Amino acid sequence: MRVAATTLLLAALVQPLLAAKDHDFKKCHQSGFCKRGRALSERAYAAGKSWSSPYSIDSTALSFSPSHASFTAPVKSSLYPDIRFELKVSILEDGIARVTMDEVNGLRQRYNEAAKWALLTEPQLKDASSVKWEQLGNNGRKAVYDGVELRIQYSPLSISLWRDGREEILLNGRGLLHMEHFRSKETISPPPEGQSEEGQAVLEDESSKVKPTAWFEGDMEESYWEETWSTWTDSKPKGPESLSIDIDFPNHGHIYGIPQHAAPLSLPDTTGISAFFSEPYRLYNGDIFEYPASSSDLSLYGSIPLLHAHSTKSTVGVFNLVASETWIDTWHPTPDKSTQTHWISESGILDVFLIPGPTPADVIKQYARLTGTAAMPAHWALGHHQCRWNYVSSDDVRTVSKKFDEDDIPMDVIWLDIEYSEEHKYMIWEDSTFPDPLEMASDVATVGRKMVVIVDPHLKRVSNYPVYDEAEKNGMIVKKAGGDDYEGWCWSGSSAWVDFFNPASTEWWRGLFSLVDKKGSDGWRWRKSSDTMFIWNDMNEPAVFNGPEITMPKDNVHHDGWEHRDVHNVNGMLFQKATALALVNRTGDGVPKRPFVLSRSFYAGSQRWGAVWTGDNMGTWEHMAVGIPITLTDSIAGIQFIGADVGGFFGNPTPEMLVRWYQVGAFAPFFRAHAHIDTKRREPYLMDEPFKSMLRDTLRLRYTLLPVWYTAAREASATGLPSMRPQYLMFPQDAQGFAIDDQYYVGTSGLLVKPVTRAAQKEQEIYLSDDEAYYDYFDYTTYHGAPKGIHVTVPAPMEKVPVLIRGGSIVPTRQRPRRASTAMKNDPFTLTVALSSTTSDTLAEGELYMDDGETYAHTHGELIWRGFTAKRSSTGKTRSSRTTTITLSSRDRVEPALSKGEPIVEASNTLTAPSTLALGKYDPENNAYAKLISDVVVVERVIVLGLPSKPTAVKLAGRDLEFTYEEGVSVVDPKIKKTGKTGAGKASKLVIKNPKASIVASWDITISL
Repeated sequence: MRVAATTLLLAALVQPLLAAKDHDFKKCHQSGFCKRGRALSERAYAAGKSWSSPYSIDSTALSFSPSHASFTAPVKSSLYPDIRFELKVSILEDGIARVTMDEVNGLRQRYNEAAKWALLTEPQLKDASSVKWEQLGNNGRKAVYDGVELRIQYSPLSISLWRDGREEILLNGRGLLHMEHFRSKETISPPPEGQSEEGQAVLEDESSKVKPTAWFEGDMEESYWEETWSTWTDSKPKGPESLSIDIDFPNHGHIYGIPQHAAPLSLPDTTGISAFFSEPYRLYNGDIFEYPASSSDLSLYGSIPLLHAHSTKSTVGVFNLVASETWIDTWHPTPDKSTQTHWISESGILDVFLIPGPTPADVIKQYARLTGTAAMPAHWALGHHQCRWNYVSSDDVRTVSKKFDEDDIPMDVIWLDIEYSEEHKYMIWEDSTFPDPLEMASDVATVGRKMVVIVDPHLKRVSNYPVYDEAEKNGMIVKKAGGDDYEGWCWSGSSAWVDFFNPASTEWWRGLFSLVDKKGSDGWRWRKSSDTMFIWNDMNEPAVFNGPEITMPKDNVHHDGWEHRDVHNVNGMLFQKATALALVNRTGDGVPKRPFVLSRSFYAGSQRWGAVWTGDNMGTWEHMAVGIPITLTDSIAGIQFIGADVGGFFGNPTPEMLVRWYQVGAFAPFFRAHAHIDTKRREPYLMDEPFKSMLRDTLRLRYTLLPVWYTAAREASATGLPSMRPQYLMFPQDAQGFAIDDQYYVGTSGLLVKPVTRAAQKEQEIYLSDDEAYYDYFDYTTYHGAPKGIHVTVPAPMEKVPVLIRGGSIVPTRQRPRRASTAMKNDPFTLTVALSSTTSDTLAEGELYMDDGETYAHTHGELIWRGFTAKRSSTGKTRSSRTTTITLSSRDRVEPALSKGEPIVEASNTLTAPSTLALGKYDPENNAYAKLISDVVVVERVIVLGLPSKPTAVKLAGRDLEFTYEEGVSVVDPKIKKTGKTGAGKASKLVIKNPKASIVASWDITISL
């Protein structure tokens, strides 16, 4: 292939960046505001009980809202009596308490727009009748509502959330709140003529000894007005403006969240005598090549300032809505029982949401109602994505698609990295290698596949590039501190960045992707694109090869005059948002289509706009393993459409490692294989046997389970509950599972997966929390949990990913091998019924969600959501006359959910018109999708595991059904609970053949025993 000249010119520049090195990124002591914040904490700790916060509320000037669900109050600081602050406390609909504080009439406005980008809408206040305010002695007030108390102490200022007599969250309990106010820069005049400089120095020394705020702020005004790191100088024209706040959880010993770090799910300490890390967790989106796979506090590509705190008694959350660089120290004063955190941000107002829970699921749902749920993905987007840097030509793309078919390996999407573009001018095809992009995309689409093409945010600064030319002429480029357009270096060479904080930029960007000419518009559009091409937004932190910490200078200026330091962590999300909005209506036919946009950078709310991946990992076992806790953490923080590059972006994995990595990828929501330009080709069809067959089987397994993943995606889009669910979310009272981060459940399916992430491993230890039967997904070997938890040993030869089905689950699958998911839309279903070993008459439950997979018709009721149950009933008074019947039923779940006010689809759909389903309107008679498939899509097989005996009859609507039965372990056998770690043998298996039950209809299959 012809390598672009710019690539060669950049080689020397980029090479040093091909691995994350300590000297590429700041430590806390190298960041002025973090150093000041940590020093403040150290002074407070040293002072002990004598330390007291300088902030207090003026209780004589409380002002309640008309609803009495919020109040405002002046706040004073004894450090600076003339500086005014205002506190606002609001009780929101979900029982969330919002605490904001800002400087009043300061020299400048602190950044206050993070909520504008992160929140779905402005949260509504709770109804006044459900909030009761009471005096808290003579030094505070408390709001009582929903079984919790919000206590506000006037002096020193502190705010706490209580439930059942327990203090759950405490703000400023250790007195670390500090809002550095805006001030004028003091200049030292030169000494008058005739006066020595020595005399001037003496005066300065004397004045420096008198600093009444030193007990709190320290003696030195370090890095207030300018800060130099390495070869870069930050001009800091606004001076110091950092924000410090301590947020503690006195009765919660485990904390989760604040992605993104290659760290354990249950976050370890960063300070104190048992510190696991020496640096605070940093939230500062960065371009981290080959990030460390061992546990690291290094900030990766995204930032969500959300923390869960968990104990056996409750779960609470804190959402600290700040968009600037933030460092978080954590400490467990009493291991497993209490947690202290200290948040240090460079700029912004205080805007903290106290999320009351009290369960992990409640916290996730409450946060989702603040920032929105995940967008419902297109069905094909859950299939297998094949990518590398780079497929070198349009013929190469055609060959890859053909080779997958020749070896009967399923695949839905082929990706193109940066080399498709002429001199890395994105959207401009390189004619010598991609002369026929529309024909190429059409050939791929003919066999049911899609394409994804990369569009990075850096625009090559040349006048013959229409995208840059229009952005520059329209004044949409990010500015330098002096007001000129900012120039940096990236893959395109000399580059500029569009400022998507400017609303006009988003509207202009939308026009670039239009597939039709619009009246009155003479602007450029990407004519050599199609509606089967989707977009990959990489490098959007933003990555700047010659910038400080490989990103943009903090004193750059965005729309409305905000500095880049104020908005850095939001920047990447707005690029993805603009692209997603551009794709929805690009065809101009009036039928909005679900976009697919992959982003590397993310922030709170990014889930509304598309998928995210974990960035530039390496082809090592360690990177494979750490990808699981990374994706679990992202998932509980709202980013549910998440995955890691299968095989590792860098390096050449061994065949064994590649097989295991595909097994990991097959059980992540976003499933993409990707590789660096310098790696060997490793498409599955290139592997020797037996590895090729192992990869084929793993990919077919993913496609078999697409109904499970799509059903889980519906729940994530409706409620916020993620597809990947860690142990503490599933079993919040089992302390043994709180730190487990290498196994997880898939939605509500009952599937428990623990991939193998070590070489030469032949078996896997899986932890079972509950006193329930579990079945091996592949051979139906039975295992059993215990009331206090138990580890079981599951065989894991190379060709097998360890997956168990939890007893009490019904798993819908599609078993027919296809080349792509688009060929499966009319395929029949198999239902696997894994009977529970409990005494409940409800032996198993499951669900299935379906829609057209690409439009938004589902938000207006064109969908299928079925609930499956297996229930036991008995007749006869004596043992000899008693008969047992198990009834397997299918029922509609839409109308019952509507009657209960439960969400069905994404209520937070911000891409199209409001959802009529979200408004409670549903007309099943006009469900065109259900009518389309009602006579086509059926259940062709039912497998029931764990029956005590062979049935005497199996019927559907009075019709006898054909079945086979294999003897095996029964879940009603008491011995099953005493089998220990290795299992009790294979379960009995009933196979009901071809019942021809419509997937749309309600029906009952009766199994008589």
